[in-house]
Amino acid sequence: MKNGLQSFGRPNAARQSSLTFDEAAGLLSSGEARAQSLLAFGNGRSYGDTCLNSSGRLVDMRPAARILAFDPETGILEAEAGVLLADIIAHAAPHGFLPPVLPGTQWVTLGGAIANDIHGKNHHRRGTFGCHVERLSLLRSDGRALECRSDANADLFRATIGGMGLTGLITGASIRLMPVAALDIEQKVRPFDRLDEYFALAEAVDAANEYAVAWIDQLAAGVNAGRGLLLTGNHADSGTLRYDVRQARLKVPFQPPLNLLNRPALKLFNAAYRARTARGSGRVNARGFFFPLDGVADWNRLYGPRGLHQHQSAIPMDTAREAVPALLAAARRAGQGSFLTVLKRFGDLPSPGLMSFPRPGYTLTLDFPDLGARTLSLLAELDRITVAAGGAINPYKHALMAPDVFAASFPAWRRVEALRDPAFMSDFWRRTVIDGLIARESARMAAE
Repeated sequence: MKNGLQSFGRPNAARQSSLTFDEAAGLLSSGEARAQSLLAFGNGRSYGDTCLNSSGRLVDMRPAARILAFDPETGILEAEAGVLLADIIAHAAPHGFLPPVLPGTQWVTLGGAIANDIHGKNHHRRGTFGCHVERLSLLRSDGRALECRSDANADLFRATIGGMGLTGLITGASIRLMPVAALDIEQKVRPFDRLDEYFALAEAVDAANEYAVAWIDQLAAGVNAGRGLLLTGNHADSGTLRYDVRQARLKVPFQPPLNLLNRPALKLFNAAYRARTARGSGRVNARGFFFPLDGVADWNRLYGPRGLHQHQSAIPMDTAREAVPALLAAARRAGQGSFLTVLKRFGDLPSPGLMSFPRPGYTLTLDFPDLGARTLSLLAELDRITVAAGGAINPYKHALMAPDVFAASFPAWRRVEALRDPAFMSDFWRRTVIDGLIARESARMAAE
């Protein structure tokens, strides 16, 4: 057993105890795993408490990281669950293939990408990561090792994609990669002065480009409210197909005693970022386009010893033009600044997962240092605005989501709970479902 695993947002100061993949596999295969005692832990890039299990132990998946097979004719890659997306890119890129869905960091495991059904800058074209999973291997606490596909153990297949690691231990998967002529991206940057300008462009821009994302100057108010930059990209027709996996050259070497991303610092950053990025049209490398924050290791330390909270909402098309400005205004009224504020348009490609977060509409991501009660009140207000607009909140980025907000965001939660492996539990699921929704329903039935 070892200690030290935490989520990226560090919402829980308690260090989690862990065991190795082989130890966990032995417990599961023999049927000796206790109820609610396990949860797979990939590389700790989830912001909230979906990757934590304070009353049990985390299964450290990182050593189970072999690429087992790759077919350069079909683009089908088979790997163990602990392999990083960075290693998949480096392995497949020389053959002209790339994972079709990439999040904002390359340091995500294959199992984590499936369990959270991650999305990227091209949801309008490729959907979620789960759309490209051919099959996955699942080890359950009854000793069964199952192969799950859309046509075999289909219920578990659907519950595991986006199921936050609760249906058993994902041991490996086969995924379908997409062909690319080059890793380099032809990027175009369009400044906009108001959100209405962005909304007017978004649909046409998505139709014309593989990738599209907008950066918003969240602190800008008055006549400048809603200004930002729209970045689009497509793979170059020719260029490098080599990808070197390397750690960041820059690093935040220690934990500062206070939050360094305060409002004055953010105003300076926003002004500099807007001026610099506005000149960024042209060819850029894949690492800079997909993973800009990976350039500074341990950047989450900048938020101070209390960590950070990230809030990501998905807002339907017909309410987004009112709800997105309302979310930004709520953050400004609360006096909180978001380091990176990102707005994207989700397409209508359905995920096979029962609890996939993306849905047709727009998604706004904000992040804030933990300033205590003021931050908690803001997060609750952002939740309220989102739910009132018919939207949803991303669970693997929200450490404080209330049970009712989760139920409103993911009405299929009961189906996942019915398929949850009894040996698996997370702090998030215990808080929202077991001690929240189910306990409340049980109390109500007992009182009737």
